[in-house]
Amino acid sequence: MAEVQVQDKSAKGGKVRSKKNNPRVDMTPMVDLNFLLLMFFMFTSTFSKPNVMDLGLPAKPKDEDKKPPPTEIKLSNSISLLLGKDNKVFWHQQDNTSLTDQNLNETTFDREGIRKVIEQAKANAADKTKFTVIIKPTDDAVYKNFVDILDEMAITKSEQYGVTDLKPWEKAIYDRKVGNSGAVAPTK
Repeated sequence: MAEVQVQDKSAKGGKVRSKKNNPRVDMTPMVDLNFLLLMFFMFTSTFSKPNVMDLGLPAKPKDEDKKPPPTEIKLSNSISLLLGKDNKVFWHQQDNTSLTDQNLNETTFDREGIRKVIEQAKANAADKTKFTVIIKPTDDAVYKNFVDILDEMAITKSEQYGVTDLKPWEKAIYDRKVGNSGAVAPTK
């Protein structure tokens, strides 16, 4: 940017003096460069895409279709997983008359924990083609644990699984097992 130099005639001897200019930096080119860089990075970057888990859900039945009869899953062909608080997972293969504090087993979310339990239950199933995992998150469970269990379904190739609520008799055993304080009660 060009500036005009003003000359001042002083009272002494009539010399012409130039006025001292304060140094000044013109910021216009820097602002232009910043906008160009900003536009460059906006156009060349990719935004992160949300991770979506694909759930194979059945098609919504039409009104005129008959509802299928309720399916009874045999205990020998299934395992129930209860997702609890504090990243705990419990499992059982019992009905409402035989489930107790002692046979509601606790395991972990690692490969030596829940994965091994699912694989053993699948291997011991009476009909391996009908083996079903029943996932029952409690009110205390966190979303991350639910996603971890769904990942285990894919890893163990358990294609038949369902998500449902705890039965009242399971909730009573779970509450006794976990206790009010959240610590697991000792078993005898």
